[in-house]
Amino acid sequence: MKKIFKLLSLSICVLLMSAFFVGCSKNSSEQVSFLNYGENIDKETVKDFEKKYNIKVNIETFDDMETMYQKISKGGVKYDVILVSDALMPRMIKKDLIQELNKDNIPNISQMDKAYLNLQIDPGNKYSVPYMFGTVGLIYNKDVVKEKVDSWDILWDEKYKDKVFMFDTYRDTIGVALKKLGYSLNSNNPKEIEEAKELLINQRKAVHPIYGVDNGTTMIPAGETDINMIWSGEGLNLQDENSNLVYVVPKEGANFWIDSLCIPKNAKNVDGAEKFINFVSDKESALRIADEIGYTTPNKEAQLSQPESVRNNPNAYMPKEIMDRCEIYEDFSMDVKKLYDNAWINIKSDN
Repeated sequence: MKKIFKLLSLSICVLLMSAFFVGCSKNSSEQVSFLNYGENIDKETVKDFEKKYNIKVNIETFDDMETMYQKISKGGVKYDVILVSDALMPRMIKKDLIQELNKDNIPNISQMDKAYLNLQIDPGNKYSVPYMFGTVGLIYNKDVVKEKVDSWDILWDEKYKDKVFMFDTYRDTIGVALKKLGYSLNSNNPKEIEEAKELLINQRKAVHPIYGVDNGTTMIPAGETDINMIWSGEGLNLQDENSNLVYVVPKEGANFWIDSLCIPKNAKNVDGAEKFINFVSDKESALRIADEIGYTTPNKEAQLSQPESVRNNPNAYMPKEIMDRCEIYEDFSMDVKKLYDNAWINIKSDN
């Protein structure tokens, strides 16, 4: 907010902050509202965009994709740019919640690696521009874990009782069990889901894994755990910071995820949204964002400018033989979701 506004205008702005982005100091053509998944952007990139275009970027964050979906579907607050997960993309397209992009106004999409374009979630990238991607994998303490780690099997090794960390999220953890069994992590087969459930219940009895989410990133460097499920960005960052930690994508494959930038159907400032998406999709912006948040970038030109230790790391930019064993999460029907919900309740309640 500029300080030159009169006291009355300032007071009105304060009162309306809870309504989020209601025009106080700028109209919709001078600001872009960005609904982002956590702090997945660096501040300098935002400042550079604001300086170049004289457009204020207002950022609101969420920590659960379903929360984002509910906000957008209700339409009470209008955003200009939103971060959308692969699993939710088809649903949001089908529900007409996001609009087709005018790619003439987003020429930097041409910088994206073709491996991350034209995926089944949005054929032809009519609605989305890739922003970041990663995997769910394993990180382990090589000072303690001496055997080769290349499989999800190690999470069931009783040698590491009380020292294994599992995600407290049903898709990720049941997905790992399904992969260990040789099934798809998108299985809708009740028999396969039941097998995965029993496998995880047996693990809880024999290994006593610790369930959590973000706390895993502090537990393993502190020596509280020896083997963790972890997202690749955090895993690769921890590996860089700690010489005894190693991140791997297991040979059975894993969840490959890709988050993309979209423009909601009811966006106020489509022109500003296009400028913002194009700006953060540029090589320099993508390189800085990847360096700041630790996740891998789909921007091919930015990849080539990263340190050799990053661009040639097969657990960051995976070779085809690993990539082919990874899967994007699909959005389940309610019937299938109930199967997973019931399995998860049994897993978590069985001690």
